[in-house]
Amino acid sequence: MEKTCTNVWNSCLQIIKDNIPAQSFKTWFEPIKALRMEGSVLTIQVPSLFFYEWLEEHYVGLLRKTIKKQLGDEGRLEYNIVVEQSSSPKPYTTNMPSNGNGAEAKHQSMPIPISINKDIKNPFVIPGLKKLNVDPQLNRNYTFESFVEGDCNRLARSAGYAVAAKPGGTSFNPLMIYGGVGLGKTHLAQAIGNEIKRTLPDKLVLYVSCEKFTQQFVDALKHNNINDFVNFYQAIDVLIMDDVHNFAGKEKTQDFFFHIFNHLHQSGKQLIITSDKAPKDLAGLEERLLSRFKWGLSADLQVPDLETRMAILKNKIYQDGIELSNEVVEYVAHNIDNNVRELEGAMVSLLAQSTLNRKEIDLNLAKQMLKNFVKNSAKEISMEYIQSLVCEYFEVPIEMVKSQTRKREIVQARQISMYLAKAHTKSSLKSIGHFFGGRDHSTVIYACQTVEDLIDTDKKFKGYVADIQKKLKMS
Repeated sequence: MEKTCTNVWNSCLQIIKDNIPAQSFKTWFEPIKALRMEGSVLTIQVPSLFFYEWLEEHYVGLLRKTIKKQLGDEGRLEYNIVVEQSSSPKPYTTNMPSNGNGAEAKHQSMPIPISINKDIKNPFVIPGLKKLNVDPQLNRNYTFESFVEGDCNRLARSAGYAVAAKPGGTSFNPLMIYGGVGLGKTHLAQAIGNEIKRTLPDKLVLYVSCEKFTQQFVDALKHNNINDFVNFYQAIDVLIMDDVHNFAGKEKTQDFFFHIFNHLHQSGKQLIITSDKAPKDLAGLEERLLSRFKWGLSADLQVPDLETRMAILKNKIYQDGIELSNEVVEYVAHNIDNNVRELEGAMVSLLAQSTLNRKEIDLNLAKQMLKNFVKNSAKEISMEYIQSLVCEYFEVPIEMVKSQTRKREIVQARQISMYLAKAHTKSSLKSIGHFFGGRDHSTVIYACQTVEDLIDTDKKFKGYVADIQKKLKMS
C-alpha cells in the first residue's frame, strides 16, 4: 500500500489509541489532521499552540516511537499550528526549534476566517451595567497554588491555566470539569476565577451553583423581573456554573440558561461548568444544551494516586503550620483513597483527636482514628506476596528474582515486582531495593520507569500488569 499522509497517520493513531485512555485520545488526537507526506516527514495540523505544547510535554515519547515504527529511523513529525485570527487575516508563522526528539513546528499556519457583523446591537445590554461592582462569589483559598497537581487532574488543571490566561480566547470554551464527589471540581473552577480576577481585575467573574441559579430564576419569575435576571447574566465576562447535573428535570430553567449560554459564547465570553458526569452520561438535560457542553473541552478529575494524596496532605499541614512525620502522612494517604474531601476530613479529625486528648500525633493515634473512616480494613499487601504472585504468574523461581541474573524473563518479573511494591506498599524505595537482592533506590526508580514506558507502548505487557493488579485487589 502506498504510504500517504492519511494512512500513515491512521496507522499511528491505531497504536496510540491502544496505549492511552479513551478520553485522552478523544481530546488530544481525534482533532489532529494529517496534511502532507514528504519523504520521511509527516506533517500534521493541530488546533492551537497550547495543543502543540501539550503533545510535546506529555506524548512526545509515544509519538516518536510510533513515527519510528511507521517511517523507520529517519521518520520525523512536523506540526502545522492553527492560530486564532486577530484584526487582519495575515498568516502566522511560528519558528519553534526542534526539541531534539524529531518533532518540529515550523510551517506556516492556515488562518481561520471569522465573520463579525459589528452593526448588530445587543438589545439586552444595559448602559453602565459593566461599571457595577459584581461580587464574584469566589473563595479566595481556592487557588492554583493550593490545588495539588497529579496524573489524576493534570489535563483539567493545565486547561484551567490556559483559560485563566486567556478567558474566552481558547478552544476550551466551555471548559467542563467533571468527576466524582470530593475530587476538587469546585476548587479548580474557582481557582480559574481567582486567577482571572488577579490578572484581569476589570473582568466580571461570577461563580454560581446550579441550585442558586435556579432559585434566582424562580424568584425572578415570581417578582416579574426576568429581564433584569437575563440582563445581569448576559453581562458577565466569565461565568462559572457549578453542578450543572442539578438542572435535570428543570426544563424552564434549562431553557433560559441555554439562551444565556448562547449569548455569552457568541460574545466571546468564557464559560466554565462542573458536573459529576461527562456530558454523554448526563440524564434529564435537553439535547441542545448537552451539545453545547461538548463544544469545548471536557476534562475529568479522577481519584488521586498515593503520591498525589500524600502531596495533598503535606500541603494542608503546611498551610496549617503543623509538622507530621512522613510515616503518619503515608499511612493516612494509603488508607483513605476515595476522594480528597474525605482525605482532608481524616486529617482534621486526627488533629482534633490530638488536641482534645493532648496526645502526640503518631502512627498509633492515626491507626485508632482511621477505624472511623475505613469501613473494611483490608490486610496490607507485602512485598513477599507481590513477589510470589509475579513469580507464579510468569512461572519463574522466586529465588531467581533476587539474584544477579540478567535473563530477560527474570529481569521483567523483578521490575514488575518493584513497580507493584512501590504502588501497593508503604515501603520506601531503599527498602524495596534492599528486598529485591540488595539493590539501591536508583535501580528501583529505573525499574518503575521502564515498566511505565512499556505500559504506554506495549499493549501485551500492559495486559500482564493489569492481570497481576487484579489479582492483588482480590487478595
